[in-house]
Amino acid sequence: MKIYTFNVNGIRAIMKKGFMEWVNEAKADVICLQETKADVDKIPDEVKNLAGYHTFWHSCRKRSGYSGVGVLTRMKPDNVTEHIGVEEIDVEGRILEVDYGAFILYGVYFPNGSTGNSRVPYKLNFYDKLFERCEEQRAAGRKIVVCGDYNTAHHEIDLARPKENVKTTGFLPEERVKLDELEQRGWLDAFREFKPEETDAYTYWDYFTRARDRNVGWRIDYHWITKDLRPALKNAWHAPDVMGSDHCPVGILLNP
Repeated sequence: MKIYTFNVNGIRAIMKKGFMEWVNEAKADVICLQETKADVDKIPDEVKNLAGYHTFWHSCRKRSGYSGVGVLTRMKPDNVTEHIGVEEIDVEGRILEVDYGAFILYGVYFPNGSTGNSRVPYKLNFYDKLFERCEEQRAAGRKIVVCGDYNTAHHEIDLARPKENVKTTGFLPEERVKLDELEQRGWLDAFREFKPEETDAYTYWDYFTRARDRNVGWRIDYHWITKDLRPALKNAWHAPDVMGSDHCPVGILLNP
């Protein structure tokens, strides 16, 4: 299975920037989308009813045009869940849990710490609650992929200017430790399984400073997998040449 994750920074906006052409070229089995920024009834029909795919959407109930995730999948899942049972998380339209039987795939838009780091506590709680659920599923013998925009660069190698950003959300010690904890529990960062030391491998670039032109970026979009899926993981890559968003698609090849 070829599985992509892509923060589109507005599904309606990216539809005007070659998104459907990329979908046709990518020939993905699954595409997890983040930051769709649209109520379900405002998702363009061209993508909502995409031929050859089942599509699922979870939009924010608190505010129209905020956050939102989607999953396009060729294979019909056994089950799709929008909620993890935590009200303050479930209302923001940030999670789709897709159960394929052989494994569970999460498409997730993790929160940003926001201006002045005001939402960092919410973000940390989000990490804790989501992965508590995942650990319960692992304990029951399930294999899991959690992909999406994590809004956190893990190590200094994962952003262009680490020293300048140690007090910036996305690279705060208390955010990065959440990814340390994943490693300690046996989760694997799929991209680093193949390219453990690659530098300048970013997935997000700030629009306003034209950072992409200079490749001054952050690697904050990931597929983290449970260790028991490692034999099935055949490749992992970024697609920085795909435009239309301030993020790029990130892919894995998984044969579960």
